[in-house]
Amino acid sequence: MTTDPSAPWLIVGLGNPGPGYAMNRHNVGFMVADLIADRIGGGFKRAGKAQAQVLEGRIGPMGPGSRRVVLVKPMSYMNLSGGPVTALRDFYKVPTANVVAVHDELDIDHGTLRLKLGGGDNGHNGLKSMTKAMGPDYHRVRFGIGRPPGRMQVADFVLKDFSAAERKELDYFVDRAADAVECLVADGLERAQSTYNS
Repeated sequence: MTTDPSAPWLIVGLGNPGPGYAMNRHNVGFMVADLIADRIGGGFKRAGKAQAQVLEGRIGPMGPGSRRVVLVKPMSYMNLSGGPVTALRDFYKVPTANVVAVHDELDIDHGTLRLKLGGGDNGHNGLKSMTKAMGPDYHRVRFGIGRPPGRMQVADFVLKDFSAAERKELDYFVDRAADAVECLVADGLERAQSTYNS
């Protein structure tokens, strides 16, 4: 699916607001968004009436090849992400195909990445809310967190911090996910998939 190359991209890191959630597995989208913000060299600010923090910038090579992006961290809690994302998509006039959700994914091994366009929500409340608000035809950068051990409930697992062993490699995996987002925006889905779909 091709869109106007001058159209902006909306990169949505999914997570829950507040320091208590900061290192949860469910907040890996926020971690990736924060790293991309560092690379762009700006800070998030409150987005007017939308319940979100935003940062505008550019990704890709300097000059005509760079892409205008709006980084978004919804502040509405995960299961209500669709409202702020749709409001910002409309405000910035972003085609739905130029929306990228970065999120944790249970059905992929820890640290593994998968990029795709469209599809189901796989029980992920952030995706469920986004899809209900604007349909399924947006990009996803799926960050594997693996399945809960033993009989641990999924909700408990995703709202727990990464384990000490996982944290040793977390910076590397977050860095790789940020690279994948930038490649998707600058070079397209096929190139990003062939490079980053582990």
